[in-house]
Order: sequence, then C-alpha cells, then structure tokens
Amino acid sequence: MKTIIKNTLLVLFFVSSFSFYAQNRSLDNFRQPDKDGINVFEAPKDTVSTFNGVKVRVGGSSTLQLQALDHENSGAVPLKEIGTNFNLATANLDLDVALADGVRMHLRTYLSSRHHPEPYVKGGYFQIDKLDFISEGLLEDFMKHATLKIGHMENNYGDAHFRRSDNSQAIYNPFVGNLIMDGFTTEVGAELYYRCDSGFLGMVGFTNGKLNQGVDNPDTGGASFLAKLGYDKQFNDDFRFRLTGSLYNTGAVRTSYLYSADRAGSRYYLVLEDVDATAKGNFRSGRYNPNMRNEITAIMFNPFLKYKGLEFFGTIESTKGKANAETEERTAKQFAGELIYRFGNNENFYLGTRYNKVDAEDANEGDIEITRFQLGAGWFMTKNVLMKLEYVNQKHDGYNATSQFADGKFDGLMVEAAISF
Repeated sequence: MKTIIKNTLLVLFFVSSFSFYAQNRSLDNFRQPDKDGINVFEAPKDTVSTFNGVKVRVGGSSTLQLQALDHENSGAVPLKEIGTNFNLATANLDLDVALADGVRMHLRTYLSSRHHPEPYVKGGYFQIDKLDFISEGLLEDFMKHATLKIGHMENNYGDAHFRRSDNSQAIYNPFVGNLIMDGFTTEVGAELYYRCDSGFLGMVGFTNGKLNQGVDNPDTGGASFLAKLGYDKQFNDDFRFRLTGSLYNTGAVRTSYLYSADRAGSRYYLVLEDVDATAKGNFRSGRYNPNMRNEITAIMFNPFLKYKGLEFFGTIESTKGKANAETEERTAKQFAGELIYRFGNNENFYLGTRYNKVDAEDANEGDIEITRFQLGAGWFMTKNVLMKLEYVNQKHDGYNATSQFADGKFDGLMVEAAISF
C-alpha cells in the first residue's frame, strides 16, 4: 500500500510539474536532456543571463529494452540459461534549479535501476558561471570564460562519459551498451573549467577519491586529481572538430571505483554469468573491470569530428595501477571507434557502428583480450523519444580453462526505447 501511495504521489508530482513549467523550461548554461543535447560535452558557456528569480526545472527519463542475446563458453563453467524477454524498466528524476544569476544546481535520482530497484540519489552539484552573488562584477573578465562545479558528482574523466547511457538517460548514446571498460565514477570534489574563444579548453579538479562517503575508516582517503586539455571548434555550419586528453590519478585509496562505480548496471543482462547469477547481484554483465584498486593513473584521448551528417568519435585509453596485495603495476588498454551517419529531416534517423577492444594484464587470468562489435540504428520519433535497434557481438580470449569467460562470447539483438525530457 505504501508503495502504491508513493508511486501515485510521484506521478502527480510529474504531471503537476509539467503543467506548471511547460511555458519555459530553459535554463542558462544547461545541456538539454533531449535530442538537442546530443554531441554536447561540457555544459555550454553563455554569458547572456536570463535569470529573473529562482526557477525549478523538473525532468527525467525512462528506458526499456527487449533483449534477444545468446551466450556460450568452452563449457568448464555452466552458464545461466537466458532467452528473449524485456529487461527491467529504468527511470531517472532530475531537478535543475537556477538559484541566482550564474548559479545552478543539478540533482539526479535513480528511481529504478538494475542494481537498485528502489530510488536512490546518484549525485548532484552546484555550477557557478558568475560570482555576482558575492559581489556584482567580481572577477567578471575571468568568469566570462570560467565555470566552477562543486558537489558529489559524476567526475569529468574523458569524453566518453558524455555519450554513455546513465541509467535511463540513454538518449545521448547512439548504441544500447556503454564501453567495455566503462570509465565512470561519482566522488566529492570540485572542477574548474576555462574555455577560450579560440576553442581551447582546460579543466583541473580534485576529489576525495571515495565513492561511498563516511567519517569512519579515516585512513582510506586519498585525493584524486583530474585534468583535461582540449580543442573544440565549429569551423562552419558543416564541420566541427574536437580533441581532448584527460587524466585521472588517485593516491593510495583502499578502493578506487573508476571502472566499477556505475550502480545502474550493464544493458546486457546475465551474459556470460554462471547458473547462480542474478540480474541484480551480477549487474555488470558484459563489462570488464581491471580491478586496479590503488594508485590508479588513467589517461584517455577522445577525437570527435562531425561533417554534415557524418560523425566519428574515438577513445584511446591506458590505465595503470595495482590491487592491495600486488607489488607490481598492471596495465589495461582500451580502444574504441564509432562512426555515425545521421540523416532525414533534422537528422531524425541514424545508422552507426562501433568497434571496442580491451587488452589487459588481468590479476587472475594474465593477458586477456575482449572485443565487441556493435551495429545500430535509431529513430527520433520526437526530440524526446528515441527508438534503437542494435546487433552486438562480444568475444573473450586468453582466459583460463576454468574461467566462466574461457572462449566466451555473446551475440544477438537489442531493442531500446528511450524517453528523456
């Protein structure tokens, strides 16, 4: 009964929010959560202010997949029997609030996710684009180019996280799955951005290196350092070029979650999992975590080119680190390239392909290799509704005969419907 009441109140809250804010939901320096937010990376910097009082924007997203995948391995470890069916529907609730001229808050709550069917907060931050709330005109020339973000938030490591699916926010991702090594974490910290009119951009940030916060275990801290340097230029109406290099480095923390922080889970349910696996307990199916828990140094380069309807996005990544008992560093490398062609009225249709490869020195298996090929198509029924179709094929090589991943592979079709507003 309590669940029914809670869900009813939530629906009423959404409906009333739509009617109240339907006239003007735009905010300053804000990445739109619909089709207009595609190929936007950091939130845009626009010094023109429209602030005229506190304004609350209520948004959200909902996503559902039909999965038709098969999997197999060499047979030493029996795999879970899987078939064609729908996955758990996922949903997000977003609150974005203009608090002052040049000051905005963002908060995202996962209403339902693969790992947590109950609602919980992903994270949030303050974004400061002006310092007029302290003193009018304070550092005005500097703040024309600068942005400060502070919070327990998704940290800006690499550019791939801007195109990934974040639980049900899947409209930016032209495919159904994220990268095999999914670089994503939420830590408490601050990031300072500076963007030049010429197209050059830079970012430096510090976090406390923890995914889960608490005053207990005070010896587990170790600041993480983030940095990004790049160039992003729209040369004309047809051609845009962006290239960035990013760094994530953490001290001797007890556990680093750079490749395991996503509690929302993988899109490929129960692939290459043993017979005792559950969708909730084994929520990272199809991904690879190099399990470098201490002193991680990760570097990612991302080129992006768009000429008319044709776009390319690449990922070149190298990570070094070690687990608690290890004395020697290990290395994991990831390469990905995606080619997308958008066409039709307002580019409402697209075809795309992605190749993703991971070479890693695994702590238990030695040298392993994972490759994934994806072929996808999409249709924006409206700017808020996207239908996707994907064929995926993933193979695992180099694993021991006793591993569930020995000669493991999965392939098949995924259909995904994504709504975001």
